[in-house]
Amino acid sequence: MIIIVMGVSGSGKTTIGKLLADSLEWEFSDADAFHSPENVEKMRRGIPLGEADRMPWLQDLQTAIKHWLQENKNVVLACSALKDSYRQFLVLDSDRIKLVYLKGSYELIQMRLQERSNHYMSEKLLNSQFYTLEEPLNTISMDVAQPPQVIVQNIRTALGI
Repeated sequence: MIIIVMGVSGSGKTTIGKLLADSLEWEFSDADAFHSPENVEKMRRGIPLGEADRMPWLQDLQTAIKHWLQENKNVVLACSALKDSYRQFLVLDSDRIKLVYLKGSYELIQMRLQERSNHYMSEKLLNSQFYTLEEPLNTISMDVAQPPQVIVQNIRTALGI
């Protein structure tokens, strides 16, 4: 199974994803690691990525997901997956790939980003993240105001794992 933990920057994808992967003894992967140096530099400068920037990144993620599925790997992937079209591109097998949406208020996530250091995604990009976000329907949704361990347990309960 592959669990894609999605949401805007600052929603806790990496934190929750790592905790979830550790609790399941699964592999963890962060979609940020798939970005090109050019994309990272753009985001570091507060410039939102366009569709042309995202496509090679999405293709690399899809290739990794295909590989994990072929190898029957259990992976937790932290990935923004903000648009429905991106999620459709990545969810190659709805029986074996599950989405978990980390949902939070703009104010809470803005506060988290202000407290963050040494990360290229600054609070400058938060408006574009919320603007781009197409909230998923019929998926597991978690309130990020809860403590991380509670979120992880609720995800496991919702997925029956």
